[in-house]
Amino acid sequence: MRPYHVDIVGLSNTAHAYDFELGAAFFEAYGKESLADGRFAAHLVLDKRETFIEALFTIRGQAALVCDRSLEPFDFPLDIHAKMVFKYGEEPGEVNEELTIIAHDQASLDVGQLMYEYILLAIPMKRLHPRFAHENEEASVTLVYQSQPTAIDESAIDPRWEQLKKLK
Repeated sequence: MRPYHVDIVGLSNTAHAYDFELGAAFFEAYGKESLADGRFAAHLVLDKRETFIEALFTIRGQAALVCDRSLEPFDFPLDIHAKMVFKYGEEPGEVNEELTIIAHDQASLDVGQLMYEYILLAIPMKRLHPRFAHENEEASVTLVYQSQPTAIDESAIDPRWEQLKKLK
């Protein structure tokens, strides 16, 4: 998927901005199993330095989801802000979710895979249609209310423990 690769060879040591439109073709290419469709606008700022490249992602749009409860399709809005640092090194590989080591001679970065992963991570595990959102909030408030500890009545303490209290 060349449209989602950014050439880094020959970039000057300064900030560079890129814009991408992510639609059905994007999700077809990167993995239709987890998310089949969506409409997103992605803005990427690559800040190239001598020893590393800092990538700042802003992804906004709608993911086309299917409700787990009613099986109705709905659009889920997403506003994602993420950062990835690509550091030049000897052993290419991912160090953690914000740092990746790349070879000195690497010609381009596949930012499409990163954008796909950021979108997938922003989608909730339980996919509920917006009409069920209020119902879900009531259930969580009820659970929180029921989990509050009850006050202990000091006069209801077993009299055998009164002797131990005097030892304090």
